[in-house]
Amino acid sequence: MDNNLGAKIFGVEVKSLKTHGDERGFFREIIRSTDSCFQHSVSSQAVFAQWSHSKMGKDVVKAWHYHHVQTDWWYVPIGQVLTVLYDNRPESPTFRQKIEFKMGETARFGSDTLEVCVRIPPGVLHGLRVLSEDAHLFYITSVTYDPNEEGRIAFNSPEVPHNWGEGAIVVDNDKRNFTPTSQRKPVA
Repeated sequence: MDNNLGAKIFGVEVKSLKTHGDERGFFREIIRSTDSCFQHSVSSQAVFAQWSHSKMGKDVVKAWHYHHVQTDWWYVPIGQVLTVLYDNRPESPTFRQKIEFKMGETARFGSDTLEVCVRIPPGVLHGLRVLSEDAHLFYITSVTYDPNEEGRIAFNSPEVPHNWGEGAIVVDNDKRNFTPTSQRKPVA
């Protein structure tokens, strides 16, 4: 784990990944059910409900999203993104802390781009901007998709101290606010 980075926001964990390469290519293990970042906080059982893949073009911004119940685990195998996490939980000891870092292909984009898997707990705002020509985000979630469980704050809201920069490509969903209405209880 890259405790230095994840420790800045309570519940966020950043797992550094090892790559084993040779002339054929490489092998990289992303996550195991026994990894500490993949354990349910109460039962110590791995929590898995859905695996998704998002392909995005340069300058796409997806922000700000948060979940009432769901935990996300993000991995960027192709391309480079700027990942930004903001603790929006008033009860958290790291309330209003922000971290930002580049995720993606270290060999292609340099050592400031991390090959990691990031655990994002419920209530933490998360967003990204694609820095390369395109990027792929693979993510596991602890519950299946429920539109009433995913909250949103507009990508350019003054509530969050972050500027995504000029030329950001966003859709209408990322320009609106939505408070989750789900009655399900958080599991992580």
